[in-house]
Amino acid sequence: MSITNDARQYAPATQRNREPILEILRRVLPAKGTVLEVASGTGEHAVFFAPRLKPRQWLPSDPNPQMRASIAAWSTYEPTDNLYPPLAIDVRTPSWSVEKESSVDGDTSPLNAIVSINLIHIAPWSACWGLIAGASRLLPAGGILYLYGPFKRNGQHTAASNAAFDASLQASNPDWGVRDLEDVVAIAQDHHLVLDQIYPMPANNLSVVFHHS
Repeated sequence: MSITNDARQYAPATQRNREPILEILRRVLPAKGTVLEVASGTGEHAVFFAPRLKPRQWLPSDPNPQMRASIAAWSTYEPTDNLYPPLAIDVRTPSWSVEKESSVDGDTSPLNAIVSINLIHIAPWSACWGLIAGASRLLPAGGILYLYGPFKRNGQHTAASNAAFDASLQASNPDWGVRDLEDVVAIAQDHHLVLDQIYPMPANNLSVVFHHS
């Protein structure tokens, strides 16, 4: 990740994956309402997706204050009128700030989708639990949870590159790692989130879409 001479930061992966992700989001997101992006990171995805997904509203978030500063800086650099200021959300907490704050106008733009890109493998397993529990609390019936990243299938890596990436993640932090999709789906089912579709993506990643039953 590189840093500019202002608060904006860059993550090279966002340049590579944003167009394929946008294509899927256009297919699966509700036609209007607010999309909460969990773990927005640098904010590059937020400023790219928001103007291209109008009339939806885009609500970025990140637990790291440095990342929230980057999101705000990107929002200033590439302004769009449907992008909210970033919230501080740690998915592992039992209640998220979006559940308490009035930054989203529930009457005109209800929160009906949650997007999480490259989170659950670069975080403890508890973050996956927390993300899904939060989605279950926040999403209305029919609301969408979208996950993007590498996954194992039936306990096996789908590509040698993913196995190497998994090893590097666990070397950095033993609590991190590429997750088994079937384990994620099982947790989702326990929280009334139904698997809709799995989309193969470039670089051996997947887009995984759930809806709240």
